[in-house]
Amino acid sequence: MKLQNTPSDGQNAFTGYGDGYVGVNGARFTSNIAVSPDRLIPNWTQASFDTLSVADFEFLAGMDAEIILLGTGKQIRFPRPELLRPLIEAGKGLEVMDLQAACRTYNILHSEGRKVAAALLFS
Repeated sequence: MKLQNTPSDGQNAFTGYGDGYVGVNGARFTSNIAVSPDRLIPNWTQASFDTLSVADFEFLAGMDAEIILLGTGKQIRFPRPELLRPLIEAGKGLEVMDLQAACRTYNILHSEGRKVAAALLFS
């Protein structure tokens, strides 16, 4: 699916998604990726949802964002509470959703000028 109303200011935006991929600025990605308006981090983690660690969330807490959107693949799955400590300590918000909803929500929040990042898991 192609997404509309994406920023054209040279910052990162999701331009599409489909079964097993997302598009960022027209480039296709098929593995875990973290995106903020000014950073694109392919393979931000090698973990699957079941093997996420505190270190993965420490990485996300270090991103320049007020809210982190965690896309957990085709279905919504909530991380274990103990993994969230780095985000809580950094005062960052976390929203968990499926991968496609995370792409759409990122674009909306970014277009509103919010400091947002999306961390997407493909497995």
